[in-house]
Amino acid sequence: MHIRFDQTELRHGEHSALKPLTLVLSEPRIGVIGLNGSGKTSFARLINGLAKPTSGTVTLDGLDTVKDEREVMAKAGFIFQNPANQIILPIIRDDIAMGPKSRGLKGPALEAAVDRVLDRFGITHLASRRPHELSGGELQLAALAAVVVTAPELILFDEPTNQLDLKNRAMVKAAIEGLAQQAIVITHDLELIRDYPRVLVFHEGALAFDGQGHEAVARYVEIAGA
Repeated sequence: MHIRFDQTELRHGEHSALKPLTLVLSEPRIGVIGLNGSGKTSFARLINGLAKPTSGTVTLDGLDTVKDEREVMAKAGFIFQNPANQIILPIIRDDIAMGPKSRGLKGPALEAAVDRVLDRFGITHLASRRPHELSGGELQLAALAAVVVTAPELILFDEPTNQLDLKNRAMVKAAIEGLAQQAIVITHDLELIRDYPRVLVFHEGALAFDGQGHEAVARYVEIAGA
């Protein structure tokens, strides 16, 4: 998928959350890093239409995130920083089934789709569990399964390894690496994106660096003064 920003700006009153930005993204794995308030989350939310540009445009394979909002949201899934906030139904299997069911899938075809995605992420044993019974990593996988089952072409992750222990972090990292979909990962976990082919570094609402992962991490460390 080609994601294009064309002189795209996002303002909140007098504050520019994202300064005018022009670039094209097409790599299978893209990292986004920066200090808190740097503009990285605003950037990500513009991609799938959760935020609307104040000026300029964002397009996904030619689809405008404002004019073609429904088509864009079908193409781009989003995993929030706290996945528990997007698991709506009390049973994991029912929550995963909700997306394809809303699109008309039913009966054996619906059950088979849910079974496949549960198996795909190794969480079949969690199907009848409730969200509060899951670990942080399991919640991330359940939220990811609920997105993947709707067959998006792009998945955006907001801090997917935040506050996870080593075991759960490894679980989530492997799941992202194994995706067939294009993935954009917003994170403070520098090791997660160090080997990505492209990483964007944001600072004070502007793109400060755009390059390979290890180079981007070095630039971020300079900015952070670490």
